[in-house]
Amino acid sequence: MEHQQRSQPRLSPSSDTEDMVMSLAPRLAYFAGVARTEHVTRAAQEMDVPQSTLSRAMVRLEQDLGVDLFARIGRTVSLTPAGRTFLASAERALAEIQRAADEVRADADPATGKVAFGFLHTMGSETVPGLIRAFRADHPRVRFSLVQNYGEAMIERLRAGELDLCLTSPVPDAPDLVARRLDEQKLRLVVPADHPLAARRRVRLAEAAEESFVTLEPGYGLRRITDDLCQEAGFRPRIAFEGEEAETLRGLVAAGLGVALLPPPAFPRPGVAELTVTAPRAAREIGVAWLDGHPDTPPVAAFKKFLLSRRGNLLP
Repeated sequence: MEHQQRSQPRLSPSSDTEDMVMSLAPRLAYFAGVARTEHVTRAAQEMDVPQSTLSRAMVRLEQDLGVDLFARIGRTVSLTPAGRTFLASAERALAEIQRAADEVRADADPATGKVAFGFLHTMGSETVPGLIRAFRADHPRVRFSLVQNYGEAMIERLRAGELDLCLTSPVPDAPDLVARRLDEQKLRLVVPADHPLAARRRVRLAEAAEESFVTLEPGYGLRRITDDLCQEAGFRPRIAFEGEEAETLRGLVAAGLGVALLPPPAFPRPGVAELTVTAPRAAREIGVAWLDGHPDTPPVAAFKKFLLSRRGNLLP
């Protein structure tokens, strides 16, 4: 049978693409099965569907496309040129769907699944590696996709479904999120080693009111905390440099370019002195957040339970 253009397709070339996809997608597997066997009855048996259902699906598919996909001789069929063209794309689409299904099943596997976990840059050198090591003692094959970023960016990625959980500060308060406080981290006033305050162990933040500060950029949680603490101490910090990473700020302090409020370093940094702030109380809360109502896969649920069990003992 020669290929013939059908005169009245159900969907015109100008039809909305989404409508076309919704109409065609459920029939792709049926079409591929019939094309593979070249026999409607045999295909129906292999796919365990009624033959009448399969036949109607093929007729409807051809109507939707507006072309003949099969040449028919009884229950035996053969592909038309249009059918062969459509089959190649249909098989690629079905293979991609199968690949996606395998991937999401693998990610949800209780033993070998994946957790997409975000955390602050300042927690990347010690805290997070220690947490993952402890968690994998009981879940040795769970995989992690790790994202370091500042708090607001991680919250955006939570909302976009790109992260399952994140460690952040301040602990967010938003109606679409669930957040739990896990620990508190003291902040120190970091000054150059040759600074007049460097010989001190403790300092009131107001004593740094005339200093130039190096801070993280606006939008970072630690920047907001720095601004708030300085305001509480009675002054507005004079910002000399803004950066994206705490250890870079320590380097700027060591170079004599300002002072900074920072969490303790993973390793002592030469060229600076780190002073305890006695007033106001200088600390930041660390919490874990996730999207409210978002169902957890078994590995995500297990890691969330583990993090919550570390409340008060999160930091090294």
